Amino acid sequence: MEVSKEPAKSRLKISDDVIITVAKLAALDVKGVAGLSGEIKKSNKLRKSGPIKISMIGDVAAIDMKIVVKSSEKAVSVAQDVQNAVKENVQNMTGVTVARVNVTVSGVVFE
Repeated sequence: MEVSKEPAKSRLKISDDVIITVAKLAALDVKGVAGLSGEIKKSNKLRKSGPIKISMIGDVAAIDMKIVVKSSEKAVSVAQDVQNAVKENVQNMTGVTVARVNVTVSGVVFE
């Protein structure tokens, strides 16, 4: 009798909260970002009412976020830097492919 052993198929699921946290830290690390628009709270409503929203389509993420820019910086340049930083960090730290990062500049902070 022949017994064949097939490797067990396993799957790793990354929580949306982890992706949100990585995106938040990446965005706040960009020069010119004063903060995020709104608060990120520890609750189940995190994905619906916060400044960062994640949409998963299969294994691919689409990220929408709202930022506040410092008045001394160009908003377009800061938003592009945030897009690049968030995409790179989420993909490197979680292994989740990011299709797009939509950044909305929702305010300016005058210092």
